Amino acid sequence: MSYDEGYIKYDIDWSPGPAVFASAARSLDEWRRPLFDAGLIGIYEDLGIGYGNLSMRCGEAGQFLISGTQTGRLAVTDESHYSLVTRVDIDANAVSCTGPVKASSEAMTHAAIYALDAGIGAIVHVHSKPLWERHLDRLPTTDAAIAYGTPDMAREFLRLFAATDFAQTGIAVMAGHDEGLISFGSTIEVAARRMLDLARQVAPAPG
Repeated sequence: MSYDEGYIKYDIDWSPGPAVFASAARSLDEWRRPLFDAGLIGIYEDLGIGYGNLSMRCGEAGQFLISGTQTGRLAVTDESHYSLVTRVDIDANAVSCTGPVKASSEAMTHAAIYALDAGIGAIVHVHSKPLWERHLDRLPTTDAAIAYGTPDMAREFLRLFAATDFAQTGIAVMAGHDEGLISFGSTIEVAARRMLDLARQVAPAPG
């Protein structure tokens, strides 16, 4: 496990402010709960570092509401735990956001995926060792040499969208981001269900 897990690697321009798009935050929270309960969002207790995030399009073109950095450790969240990403410049490695908290360290990756298709309305990023190990190089998989939260990772999803069936499956494995997977959908329900359904495939049988 990389000890730089969860840290923001882009240049951030954060304008602290009140919570925005409360109804969108409630929709995100509705699907965050089952993801948290399934252990797909949570905290690495030994490191004290939270993992997992989710977002949906909000506001003007190119903007989206995303869970704040290091909120994965929280069992319960509300609109005060989300940030509106207002601008992303991948080439400059820069993200602008506003709200009560700074945007997730994965905000640049989310922005790159939204740019792939206007029909993508929401994104979920989770961590799961069983899912990661089972689907590495079976589902669309990013280059293992590319780290999370970087411009190269953002560009890597453009490659996957063009060269694999990522556009159809809506799920990818992040080889250079231990245990990381990402899904998208037209809505947060679609994006979350894709990941929850994948998790059920490796869940132990009851009894």
